[in-house]
Amino acid sequence: MSLKFSANLSFMFQESSTILERYLSAKNCGFKGVEYAFPYCDPISTVVEAKSQAGVDQILINVPQGDVDLGELGHAALPEKKSVFEENIKLAVEYAKALSCKRVHIMSGKVAQPTTLNMTTYVENLRYASSLMEKEGIVALIEPINNTTVPNYYMNSYKTALDVVKAVNSPNLKIMMDIFHLQIIHGNLTKNIKEYLPYVGHIQIAQVPYRNEPNTLGEINFPYIFSLLQELRYDDWVGLEYKPLTNTVDGLKWLEEYGVVLK
Repeated sequence: MSLKFSANLSFMFQESSTILERYLSAKNCGFKGVEYAFPYCDPISTVVEAKSQAGVDQILINVPQGDVDLGELGHAALPEKKSVFEENIKLAVEYAKALSCKRVHIMSGKVAQPTTLNMTTYVENLRYASSLMEKEGIVALIEPINNTTVPNYYMNSYKTALDVVKAVNSPNLKIMMDIFHLQIIHGNLTKNIKEYLPYVGHIQIAQVPYRNEPNTLGEINFPYIFSLLQELRYDDWVGLEYKPLTNTVDGLKWLEEYGVVLK
């Protein structure tokens, strides 16, 4: 299999108590690349040291999500949080540069009753972010997230995401296609993967509906999906943003089952 898989340290290797242990655990399991959604709990130097000691590539980080106690999940579509958004983008770029990370996921935030102002703000903020990231050689990503898993998440449609990418019109703004969310939001995976793949800057996977490993019981035939991605000549990273059914290492048996050689 020609696909490259990166371990998502925000979901996997939770058996490890420190970020250094998670990076090393991923390396010891054969991963060459990792994702880490929110590294901001640790100083940049600590995260860089963990990455360097493990000798892996940092594939993806997210912008800061905001106040966890308030349930915040980004601010890009929130007009009242524009200054917070801009500061968080600068912080994300700072971490990304230190980690030699070329992809940053920009989260839209939650909006209970969207208005046109939310979309105007979203597009303006993404123009600001993609312009800043273009100077640093970083690709900004937006990810549609289904409203079952995250109620009221503003960016919840791939069609809308594509419209936004076209409106911003920056080579540094792309869609993050999480096939877990794509299945729940739209289904019809073959057609939709083919339609959106030209605009995709990163892919993530998990089984539906329980968000576990690809070989667990669920709706998606992952051997077919992997063969489709190869047929379409997708040669970038596939992030494993799933919750291990038991523990991370035992759950990785699906790699051998599907003939995956990590590279």
